[in-house]
Order: sequence, then structure tokens, then C-alpha cells
Amino acid sequence: MPNMYESVGYETYQESDAFANGVEAQLPAEGTIPRGDFMPFEIDNTTEGYEEAKLNLTSPLDSTQVDYEQGKVLYDIYCAICHGTKGDGNGTLAKKELIIPGSYADKDITTGSIYHTIYYGKNTMGSYANQLSETERWHVVAYVEKLKADLKK
Repeated sequence: MPNMYESVGYETYQESDAFANGVEAQLPAEGTIPRGDFMPFEIDNTTEGYEEAKLNLTSPLDSTQVDYEQGKVLYDIYCAICHGTKGDGNGTLAKKELIIPGSYADKDITTGSIYHTIYYGKNTMGSYANQLSETERWHVVAYVEKLKADLKK
């Protein structure tokens, strides 16, 4: 078993006969069940994509499916450090003047623009697509909209 002592070196993208079609990605085996609720996001990470999302993207969750409690928990974990627990822009990092997120009440945001921003990030805010599943992102979007409405009262 010489390969156990002296391993064969492979280049990252070299041709291989391990798969029928070379280096191309393989389709999942028939009958497999996907894990999680990942769906590719079809809107680009561009200014035009942001505007498209702002105008056209709506939540797939209806009012009976939105879980504001879960949205609050996730918001407090990922968003409140900058945006504040009330969405007023008075989070810990804002108080230390490390960032200036501003209040949701002063922002021209929509369901689609919030989701796009959570997915891709915007300005100094990074993406949270890896931390939040698609459904969790929509719960946070609903909670942000609730905070904005509460600030406008």
C-alpha cells in the first residue's frame, strides 16, 4: 500500500475520472432530501438589485406564519448591537461611535430592501446570510418592520 506512505498529489481543479463528467458539479442523488431551507437568492448584489428588491420583493410568510418572538430573539442577537433594541440606532457600537446606523424611523426601507441588506449587507453592515436561514431572515424582516412602525407612533 504505497499510497498510504507517499500520498498522490492532486491539483485543485484537475481533470478526474472519479465522476462521469470530469470536474463539473454533481447533481444530488435521486430521492435525497435537502437539509435546511436554503434557496438561492435570485436578486444581484448591486445597487440595481437593491432597488429591485426594495420595489418588488415581498415576504413569502403570511401574517399567521410570522413569529415576532423568534424575530426579536434573532434581532437581539445579530442586530441590536448596532441598531439598538428599539431600532432607534442606539446600539452599543453606535453609543461608542464606532458606527452610525441611524433610526429605522428615518430610513426609507421596505420588506425587500431589509431582506436584501440582511442577505448581502450594505455599507458597513456585513451579510448575515450564513448566520440566518431564509425563514429566520424573514422573521427578522417582519420584526424590523414592527420596530419601524413602533418608532413612528
